Amino acid sequence: MMDRRKSIQTMILGAGASALAFHGCKTEGGEAAAPETVATTDKKYYGRTPQEAERDAKLREEQLFNEHEMETIAVLSTVILPPKEPHGGPLEADVPEFIEFIGKDMPQMQNTLLGGLMWLDHKSNTDYEVEFKSASLEQQKEILDQICNQDMEVSLDDQPLEIQFFALMRNLVVTGYYTSKVGIADLGYKGNSPNVWDGVPDDVLKKHGVEYDPEWIAKCVDQSKRNEIAVWDEEGNLLT
Repeated sequence: MMDRRKSIQTMILGAGASALAFHGCKTEGGEAAAPETVATTDKKYYGRTPQEAERDAKLREEQLFNEHEMETIAVLSTVILPPKEPHGGPLEADVPEFIEFIGKDMPQMQNTLLGGLMWLDHKSNTDYEVEFKSASLEQQKEILDQICNQDMEVSLDDQPLEIQFFALMRNLVVTGYYTSKVGIADLGYKGNSPNVWDGVPDDVLKKHGVEYDPEWIAKCVDQSKRNEIAVWDEEGNLLT
């Protein structure tokens, strides 16, 4: 299976492009800096190389968000993607922890994430005299309704921080959920599975004026033997 972290980077960078991935990360010349990557030329490893695994372990030990910020992310993620039975929602899928890890793994997102969380609390305190995580669901929705729609004719990079923040958070919540075991179960995705082939349909055979040899079709389309390896004689005749 493709490494989840690399898949996440591909989806986020593809969906958010410059605004989501490179916000607040400019070179002196004004050009967007390339995302940090772990270079390796060793082909013998499948998935995580020892260097990548070591880097992941180091990132997990670091802290990006404090307790209050993690609680706010947890509340925000469930407003963006409410839990559904029977599998649950973002909390059951560890989406807040996922968002913190991605924020550490892709530090160019940190200004947007931290600044957006501060904006949520400031807005909630100004309007309702309560932190965002403690506001009622209706109050939280009223706040988010003001930042959930971006002007499609203006680059997201040039829009207010709170607009960029919500676009990034929505992307992270949905991506984190639907790449988790919980989210995949909610989709009902079972992965690749072998088909059961019982031969070409009769109407197609008749259309072309052909038919199966009963002895041959019995050998080729016996589903009880589908996992057995065929045996041929030296003249190319199918034995079993």
